[in-house]
Amino acid sequence: MKAKKTIVLSVLIVLSFYQCKDNKDLQTKDASVTTVSTKSNEKQGQAFIKNDEGKPTVLSIAIGSKDHTTLVAAVQAAELENVLVNAGPLMVFAPTNEAFAALPDGTVESLLKPENKAKLALILKHHVTPGNYSKDFLKKFKQLGQASNENVSIEVKDDDVYVGGAKIIASIQAGNGIVHVVDKVILPEN
Repeated sequence: MKAKKTIVLSVLIVLSFYQCKDNKDLQTKDASVTTVSTKSNEKQGQAFIKNDEGKPTVLSIAIGSKDHTTLVAAVQAAELENVLVNAGPLMVFAPTNEAFAALPDGTVESLLKPENKAKLALILKHHVTPGNYSKDFLKKFKQLGQASNENVSIEVKDDDVYVGGAKIIASIQAGNGIVHVVDKVILPEN
């Protein structure tokens, strides 16, 4: 009887040892999984997925334009890339580098600072509205509601269309809307 108890006790000790070893292995595996997931500092979201087959988004059109490097830097500083690749349709009134340069000295540099991210995002959202309307179709409107929750006026002078005082100088169709290149930064009233 004593021998049986010793064998049972020995088996329990061996099983306990293997159980502890298995738990230790699991903890090691869990730790490595945790380590992997916390090491990723890459930007995530739909804007960062490469798509060589579809029609370019409003964001990829801006990124591909040498005349919109300031706009792209602003979009990145405000972390709005994923917004500009959603299904839309979106109309983006894209100020050129010259339009940003026309702002008072130091304005762009100040807006690109991390502490001004919310203000920059508001200004950029003031350049976006739902829809996919051509320049000619916009002539039928008096105003547009922007993503900034403010309206901008539409004016027609001769054959030119002005949105919030900015003249549309070109239009490029995108997979998720349209980019209207404008000659001025459209500032919200608030």
